[in-house]
Amino acid sequence: MESHRLLSQQSLFQGPSIEEFELPGADLTLHKSVWVQPDGDLLCQQLVEELEWSQDKISMFGQVHDVPRLNAWYGDRNCSYSWSGIQMSPMEWTPTLSSIRQRVIELAGEEFNSVLANLYRDGSDKVDWHADDEQVLGLTPIIASVSFGASRKFRLRRKDRSLTATDIVLDSGDVLVMRGPTQQLWEHQVPRSKMVKEPRVNLTFRKVRVAA
Repeated sequence: MESHRLLSQQSLFQGPSIEEFELPGADLTLHKSVWVQPDGDLLCQQLVEELEWSQDKISMFGQVHDVPRLNAWYGDRNCSYSWSGIQMSPMEWTPTLSSIRQRVIELAGEEFNSVLANLYRDGSDKVDWHADDEQVLGLTPIIASVSFGASRKFRLRRKDRSLTATDIVLDSGDVLVMRGPTQQLWEHQVPRSKMVKEPRVNLTFRKVRVAA
């Protein structure tokens, strides 16, 4: 796997460090340690306990399978969302999610109105190759991905396979912001890992276009 190229990084004494990546057609900014690890791990535990998780099912090749992770969808009223045939209606923001959202809005400069929460119970849970390119998100969506709990590998590849895949390790308290044509040209996954025994909560904040 090709390692990412670090272009800039702030001093740790100036707050969370920032990493950017030289990936053609991708606009990625990784904000490291927005929450320090103890706080990130605590938030992971709180979200595992507080959110209303569900085990969705997906149809593949004529067979129905459990999605290999748990999901929950929260957002403003009318911010419905669907992916792979799964229709999700938003639950009301919890105080914990609202607090996290405000911090992410400040980082990304985007007024997110919804969030898809994923619970990876351990390293056997995963998400397969995909892009967050649903029509309801627009052509160039801003997606802010927040990680709490266990560190997991986030793998990216060009949809046209013109480059080898790139791996980014996302630690507890990190925020990865994806902008511009990233979802049009790239796709990503979180692969299984036998080494991971602890849970990880991933929050992907989005701005769903709501019909007037």
